[in-house]
Amino acid sequence: MLKEIQAAFQRGDVIPYLGPAVTALAADSPPATPLDLVQQLTASASVPHKIKNNLTAAAQYIENFKHRKTLTCLMTKAFTSDARPSELHRWIVGQTKLPLLVHAWYDDLPQKAFAVRDNWGFVQGVSQAEHFGEWVYWFRADGSHVPGKEFLRDGSGAKAPAEAPKETLGWSTLLYQPLGSVAPGANYIVSDSDYVEVLTEIDIQTPIPETVQAIRQGRSFLFLGCRFSNQLERSFARQIMKRSSDRHWAVIEGELTKNEVRFLAEQNITRIDAPLESFVADFMARAPEPVA
Repeated sequence: MLKEIQAAFQRGDVIPYLGPAVTALAADSPPATPLDLVQQLTASASVPHKIKNNLTAAAQYIENFKHRKTLTCLMTKAFTSDARPSELHRWIVGQTKLPLLVHAWYDDLPQKAFAVRDNWGFVQGVSQAEHFGEWVYWFRADGSHVPGKEFLRDGSGAKAPAEAPKETLGWSTLLYQPLGSVAPGANYIVSDSDYVEVLTEIDIQTPIPETVQAIRQGRSFLFLGCRFSNQLERSFARQIMKRSSDRHWAVIEGELTKNEVRFLAEQNITRIDAPLESFVADFMARAPEPVA
């Protein structure tokens, strides 16, 4: 299986999909699980006990009773870090045929890893609470915002995905951060209302950039540092990988929930039961040099 995945990387047929646990591979990392994050948020802003360990509900409470700016500031405080990219980040960025990297967490380690590369850029999900009417923001490698509306309205007035800004079409690699990121604009999809807005439209793919939809066709996803134990995690993964290939992999150690078993079967994802650190070390040790 390692050889199969490595061969797919060399062809440019793999889209890595990085979840929170990948962040923990970096030394002195910011929060790397939803529980770690919500505990950090609630250490600075009190919330009712019954939602204290529920990230989206706690974030919504802070947004409602302390203001959205307070939530944004607390998220930025949690993810502002001097942590450096892990070996996995650097290995992925070193792949010469890497059309798309999906990063479903809030840190900026991928951006830091990409600093050694040319001709790349990134697109982040943004909150309707802060950027009403826009789903994503595009950024150049230097962090500057690519201007232009990110969605159009069709004749009926319904939201429809916009074409990517023209200059982004020449990038050799796109970093897609559907939940936003601490850098450069402190954009976060984190509260209940953030997710409601996105999930209301995600079945018809509106919040997912058309460029991402085009790149994923015929390609396989490799899920690293992800779990699919709750509906939010499954919904985002399902919609981001829609209309891709029928061959995918996920590194998930230990016992699966019934929902995870069903999801993996439904999406044709082969599960690799191994600790993430062990898989990464073995995978990179056996990987051939990238083909130019």
